[in-house]
Amino acid sequence: MGNWQIKGTYVEACNCEAACPCIFFSPPTEGECKVIVGWRIESGDYRGVDVAGLNTAMLAYAPGNMKDGNWKVAIYLDQRASDAQAQGLQSIFSGAAGGHLASLGPLIGEVMGARAADIRFAGDGKRFSLSVDGAASVELEAIAGQGGGAVNITGHPLAIAPGQPATVARGTHLSIDDHGVHCEIDNRSGLFAPFQYQG
Repeated sequence: MGNWQIKGTYVEACNCEAACPCIFFSPPTEGECKVIVGWRIESGDYRGVDVAGLNTAMLAYAPGNMKDGNWKVAIYLDQRASDAQAQGLQSIFSGAAGGHLASLGPLIGEVMGARAADIRFAGDGKRFSLSVDGAASVELEAIAGQGGGAVNITGHPLAIAPGQPATVARGTHLSIDDHGVHCEIDNRSGLFAPFQYQG
């Protein structure tokens, strides 16, 4: 067993049409992908520091096919976190602590910044909302599949939650405005799933 583990729920939304072609290593719908990802940590600790109940988010911009890298990213840490909690969250979500998110490292060309923010993550089941003060907000609703059930994608190459089926959603509204990345659109791609990371 490693020295940290967390689990909870994650959401993501971007400017691509649903479902985002980037997750299959296809070009973005509009030639570039602007995405916000949010995580609600429901249980976990980092080197003995309890991080349950905290939220984290990441803004990413890819100028072309995501598999080609050159991503620009920014990390947002829950402003409610203590110094020790914030250090743990930054280590985990930057990939510095290892684990699944470390695998994104080779794709990142520039880290635009990391800062504390008021991150609000709400919802359960079919609808979620995420807001990052001064950066982004999104509302998601699951797409109804056959018989009204969920539409799931499993095992895609850019899975944020490996081993978990991601539910396909529609971002009923997505707003991003930070680090020169701007987006204000409705009815585009979204995904959500439970996640579990460890290192």
